[in-house]
Amino acid sequence: MEEEKVKEEQEKSIKREVQEKIIEIPRENQQNNNVKATEEEFFSILKMVSPGTNLRASLDGTLKAGKGALIVVENTEVLPLIDGGFRVNCRFTPQRLIELTKMDGAIILSEDLKRINHANVLLTPENKIKSLETGTRHKAAERTAKQTGTLVIAISERKNEINLFYKNIKYNLKNTTEVLRKANEHIQLLEKQRELFDKHVDRLNLVELRNHPNLHQSLIVIQKGRLIQKIAEDLKKYVIELGNEGTLIKTRLKELMLGIEKETNLVIKDYTNLDLKKSRILLDSLSYDEILDSENLVHVLAYETHTKTVPIKGWRLLSKTSLQEADVAKVIKETQGLGKAIHSNARDFVPLLGEEKTALFKQEIDRLKLNAIG
Repeated sequence: MEEEKVKEEQEKSIKREVQEKIIEIPRENQQNNNVKATEEEFFSILKMVSPGTNLRASLDGTLKAGKGALIVVENTEVLPLIDGGFRVNCRFTPQRLIELTKMDGAIILSEDLKRINHANVLLTPENKIKSLETGTRHKAAERTAKQTGTLVIAISERKNEINLFYKNIKYNLKNTTEVLRKANEHIQLLEKQRELFDKHVDRLNLVELRNHPNLHQSLIVIQKGRLIQKIAEDLKKYVIELGNEGTLIKTRLKELMLGIEKETNLVIKDYTNLDLKKSRILLDSLSYDEILDSENLVHVLAYETHTKTVPIKGWRLLSKTSLQEADVAKVIKETQGLGKAIHSNARDFVPLLGEEKTALFKQEIDRLKLNAIG
């Protein structure tokens, strides 16, 4: 008997270790209801409930049947919060879960979502954990998610809605038609902003190739680039939430985002008085409204006014040639700016780049000038 108990404890210990590795949360933090979910964790949660998955089919089916439910994905911290109910221990199917929602208590799914472990249970999370929810079911869902660091799903038959709770996050799961509509609106907005971005990049090319520094024009490119990235970040959530339904939108998003981040970063690198990393951190912290205020972008680049004339370093335009980053760095160091780099005699670069690279570099610069004029 004692040997069986020891063996059981060992199995529990191994299971606990494995589960902790899977959810990647230190046990001492799982009781801390201030633990915040990372973006990657949030996206993985959306994938779990995206259209085409068994879990989403069961959630939609429950809602369609006019039933409410409280569904918890099990981890080691959930078990002590379970009171009453009965052990089901059967393979998870949408039909079985929908049937079990006819009872009042919570349903506990295995961590891999392959089995239904418990049904009709009472959840007893710590009532000192702060909750802004008003309903009993949603209070229990929020507190359980915060205390255990797992996914808890609350379905409200009265409001006809599904809410996801995970750590500090509450997310209202919308129906596929609504998400698809919003995703298409974002795509249309992205297309317009991409068109404007390309126009402003062309203008920046023109003034830079004439060696006319234009901080104002560079700020517009940075502004448009960052706006596009923020819109894409929001759209990415919709694409993940759509699952298989979002394949075409995902493909279009990739097309629209091609080269945006790199081009924006190189403009920042050319004009910032800080370094790229620091300026990016400041830029990423700005909201939509703050990005639209050009004064905030002036501060991101560490200037006092947007009318200041600054020499162009040349990272962006020189990176459009076939030169490797190390060679671009050599040219910039040697010439101390874009003007000399593109207007000097090509022979001046032979000692630096060699005959073959210099000849190709000269051809590519001439082609950039023609394209900018044309």
